[in-house]
Amino acid sequence: MTTTESEQSRTTGRTGRGQSGSRKDPGRRERIARAAITVVAERGIEKLTHRAVAAAAGVPLGSTTYHFATLDDLLAVALRQAAQDNVAELREYAGEMDAGGDLASVLTDLVLRYLGPERRRTVVEHELYVAALHRPALRAASTEWDAALRDLFTSYTDEVSGKMLAAVFCGLLWQGIVREPLPDRNEIETIFRRALGSHAVH
Repeated sequence: MTTTESEQSRTTGRTGRGQSGSRKDPGRRERIARAAITVVAERGIEKLTHRAVAAAAGVPLGSTTYHFATLDDLLAVALRQAAQDNVAELREYAGEMDAGGDLASVLTDLVLRYLGPERRRTVVEHELYVAALHRPALRAASTEWDAALRDLFTSYTDEVSGKMLAAVFCGLLWQGIVREPLPDRNEIETIFRRALGSHAVH
């Protein structure tokens, strides 16, 4: 066997093992993504490392570098995972509107939840979002998150109102994670009702 063939054999072997590992553990990539969120929550973005994520995910260090070559790759997937979790939760709440619930009231409940019991998670999500300011590789994930929120709210109003609601929703969360004291329920609900105007839930 020539040197080239030997190198190709070793490369194929490594690739085969990686693919086999992925087949045996199909949820590993998502678990690594969620572990990256955990590391950011506990240590901050600047302390994110492949080793720390591997430990948090309970996988070999090679698994994190196999799936995500750079720290920006890890941050991007963490941001996308946070966005997917956030939008999925919003869609669950949207079911209340489908059942005849009040949009302003439901959105108020969500803001209070994200600034109350889920405050830590909200702070982490915003840290990941802000990281896109200095890491161009994250901007696509941030834009996807914005678009998902806009599309969700648009499905209950119209395009312009959906964009406005998304901006109001995000703005209240941004203010809430740094503001003391937190806005009360009446204040938040009044803002949403003013933003909704005469729009009814479809």
